[in-house]
Amino acid sequence: MLLAFCQAANADIHDMSRIFHSSPTISSFEICHSGGCADISSVSISDDEWQQVSAVFVNNAQTAAEERTQIAQAIGVLESLVGNKIGTSGDLAGTFGNSHYKGQLDCNDEAINSTTYMRLLVSKGLMQLHEIEDTRTRNFFFTGWPHSTAVIHEIKTGDRYAVDSWFYDNGHAATIVPFAVWKANFQPADSPIGKTRLARPEVVKTELANPVVTKVETLLK
Repeated sequence: MLLAFCQAANADIHDMSRIFHSSPTISSFEICHSGGCADISSVSISDDEWQQVSAVFVNNAQTAAEERTQIAQAIGVLESLVGNKIGTSGDLAGTFGNSHYKGQLDCNDEAINSTTYMRLLVSKGLMQLHEIEDTRTRNFFFTGWPHSTAVIHEIKTGDRYAVDSWFYDNGHAATIVPFAVWKANFQPADSPIGKTRLARPEVVKTELANPVVTKVETLLK
């Protein structure tokens, strides 16, 4: 299995901590990009745009597994909406080999942003069966390159899950797997990371575009 590598370009720990502990609303929240929150964009989402997110939850989840699928898809929708506003629509999976591209995110950006997106879901009452934890990092150079993710736990069981949006291009549903699985260097088999691409994907500019891939790779305990 190819290990997932992430590098922070110019990590700003202060800004990452500040944004992580913020209370975002759809009328005002901040998004990290360019590697380790080197660049920060203030964003707002209209009520009409938010309907694209809430539509993912139109069928109330009957189980925590169903809610994780909805969370993963909603993160993809939010990435798409935000990407069209701040120029990160062309963000590619991974970091190595493409970190110089405009609008690229590393795993630190992804972990903070996914946490922000989930806080928006919580604020709107759409995420009810899980709680958000601090971001976590696997490997510390001794066992491989460090890689960070957002984390949630199921309220009923306490089971923890990584919520990782770094494995695929902008707008793809996040990958949610048990934290222990992620910690053991998990990477989805169909992730583009480490695979040859014929060309960089074309950046979609239209406001109505929503290139969300609804296939979610979710491993359940």
